This record gives sequence, structure tokens and C-alpha cells, in this order.
Amino acid sequence: QLQLVESGGGLVQPGGSLRLSCAAPGFSLDYYAIGWFRQAPGKEREGVSCIRKGSGFTITNYADPVRGRSSISIDNVKNTVFLQMGILKPEDTGVYYCAAGVEACVATFHSGTYPREDYDYWGQGVQVTVSS
Repeated sequence: QLQLVESGGGLVQPGGSLRLSCAAPGFSLDYYAIGWFRQAPGKEREGVSCIRKGSGFTITNYADPVRGRSSISIDNVKNTVFLQMGILKPEDTGVYYCAAGVEACVATFHSGTYPREDYDYWGQGVQVTVSS
């Protein structure tokens, strides 16, 4: 079964940056789209970004709160997806999850929504705290 392992979280000062990683040890991500979600204390889990790579194309999406200061990428050799985030704000604080789904990121491309039911596999999450 596909397992996802997040890393790269921690304590970051406002204005700083970090890179989150989502690894799938022993599994190819060639047939999956990967999404990043986050959940702040007392709030619902929200989609942050997703990436879908196909034959000759790659589509990416960023939710409004992170657009323009984030970049998602995939390394198919390492079976790892990266989410680079910059100009971090206290409201970026939360647990970040990566998730994989065969049909994921398609609805996001068309509507900007992040249907959780499109994702079949979820990581355990990694804490990101933005604070001085």
C-alpha cells in the first residue's frame, strides 16, 4: 500500500521560508497526483497546492492564500514531491499533510477546489509553526 511520509516542518520566523517533502518510499508516483493540505488549530483542513504530471504535461495549482509565494514540484526519480513556501506568515501555521490520488488535482484545475474524496492516501502530517 502506498505510504506517504512528510518532512521539513518546524519553527520558522515570519518572512522566512521552508521546503516540505512528501516521500513515497518504494512506490512510483507516476500514476498519482499529489496534493498538500493544511489544518490550523480549530479550523478545517484546507487544500494548499497540488501537482499532476502526465505524458508531456504537468499541471499545478495553488490556493489563494499561498499563490505567488509557493512552488510545488515532483522528482519522479526520488518519488518525492516538494512544496517550497516563502514569505511565511503566522497564519501559515498548522499541520501540513500530503495526499495522493489517481484522479486528484483535475477538479482543482477546473474549479480551484480541493475535494478530499479525490485523495486515497494520506500522510501523517508535519507541524509548521510560523512565529517570532
